Amino acid sequence: MQDELIEYLEYFCYYPGNVSCAKEVRTPSTSLLLYILAGVSVVVTFCGNLVVIISISHFKQLHTPTNLLILSLAVADFFVGVLIMPIITIQSIETCWYFGEEFCFIYSFFLSLLTTTSTGNLAVIAIDRYIAICHPLTYSNKITVQIGAMAVAAIWISCVTYTGTMILSGGNTEGVIGIDPCPGDCTFVFNSTWAPIDLIYSFLLPVFIMVMLYAKIFLIAKRHAKTISTQQRNSVGKNKNISKKSERKAAKTLGIVVTVFIMSWLPFYVCSLLNQFMNFAVPSVVAWACFWIGYVNSGINPIIYALFYPWFRKSFKLLITCKICSPESSLISLMSEIDIVHIFSLF
Repeated sequence: MQDELIEYLEYFCYYPGNVSCAKEVRTPSTSLLLYILAGVSVVVTFCGNLVVIISISHFKQLHTPTNLLILSLAVADFFVGVLIMPIITIQSIETCWYFGEEFCFIYSFFLSLLTTTSTGNLAVIAIDRYIAICHPLTYSNKITVQIGAMAVAAIWISCVTYTGTMILSGGNTEGVIGIDPCPGDCTFVFNSTWAPIDLIYSFLLPVFIMVMLYAKIFLIAKRHAKTISTQQRNSVGKNKNISKKSERKAAKTLGIVVTVFIMSWLPFYVCSLLNQFMNFAVPSVVAWACFWIGYVNSGINPIIYALFYPWFRKSFKLLITCKICSPESSLISLMSEIDIVHIFSLF
């Protein structure tokens, strides 16, 4: 009996095999490599976002409307690394769900919530940067820390409402055609009603906002660079180089922000649409790969939005040297006037 059980569990998730999901058998070396890669992704996501959370929460100088949005983004991505990615690691490598039906419901809720919240934060950061760069007087007079906090609250409330409505209405369980999950499995797919809704709300709308606003920011930055170059003709060669350098810097930063987000989540939504129209014909390996590419974005976000800021490197040094624990360390100045100018030049 013991030998029979071991044999079943090599090829099926549960005993007996006739009511269980079939495992995708992998060699031990392949499984180990996948666990190492997934573990690195989890650690990078966890540590990167934790540094951002501690830095913005602790240092008074970083309490700005923009940084509140970055903090909200880091919190969402941090919990992706803590709650979602470890579960996805086990499920995708073992190709089995070992955590029960009740936890599947909770997992599905936070899976959708944290994903939509993360992308929502990215879109609102784009709005914040657009107002700050294109309407600086309005931004300095009307966009306060309180407004930033209200924006963060609105993001989370709207995402909780959206996710709760989708999950409670059975948008990921009822009326899903073309897939017949085996007992004990936990799949996160959408029916024909919620698939286009989620595509628009969680991907197309944020992408549209980011591309449109960052494109406008880039055009205005380019126009300003040309104006400065024209006004200072006494040193034409030098100004020309400065203008070109500024344009390249803006183009590079904005290109990274938009391109990484689109490239991270586009494969997932392409797979979702193909599954809707092809009765879930996309191979599971491809589907899991698309899923992982999307969630790796949570580890890349702090690199894009934090490492470009001069204060991040300073706060990181204070963290690893434990100087953050000293009295009144929250009052340490992390940004000079030059740093502040540099921050805005990145956008």
